[in-house]
Amino acid sequence: MDFIFIIGAPAVGKTTLAKELYKKLGGAYIEQNAVPEFEIPPFVKDAGICEEQVCWGCLLRQAEYFRGLGFHNIVILDFDDLRARELPLIFKGQSFMILRLVSSDIRQLLSQMDHRRDNEGGLYDPEMAESIAKKHLARPMLPNEVSLDVSGRTKEQVLEEAYMLVQSFEPKLSYEYELDDINNYYSWVQSRGLH
Repeated sequence: MDFIFIIGAPAVGKTTLAKELYKKLGGAYIEQNAVPEFEIPPFVKDAGICEEQVCWGCLLRQAEYFRGLGFHNIVILDFDDLRARELPLIFKGQSFMILRLVSSDIRQLLSQMDHRRDNEGGLYDPEMAESIAKKHLARPMLPNEVSLDVSGRTKEQVLEEAYMLVQSFEPKLSYEYELDDINNYYSWVQSRGLH
């Protein structure tokens, strides 16, 4: 596998899983929030959209660079959920999978968010997490996407199942796909109005 995109609601366990998969598979690990700091130019009308576009572009260039050097199992995460719908167009013809972490138990997800706030810090927005979780459960599957429900599972169980999915997954290189409905996705760029 060349690229493994991990998506899901906040506190669903994306980063924990991604780091463990990277250790187990080798390859490379790319988080969108690892983009170097930059200032938004004063002429930009929408700073949120500009910031997201710069980060997304940097993430894609990093992915291309690692693949160009011969890396495989490039684990990529923490991009705007809306970008997931573009992955089948951008990476068509390449070996990739989208691993969508979902939680059918919203209470567990919110409990994990509380735990993270109290112990690790980071984003704390229960309403947003619940909204994203519901969208992830409801929307149709994208080409080369698999879903993994983390409800009632330990980190070790999620890792083992994810590892087996990656090892056994046969990505389609050719498929028909048009961009899925934008309203099936959440965007942290509030001016896009996708909640």
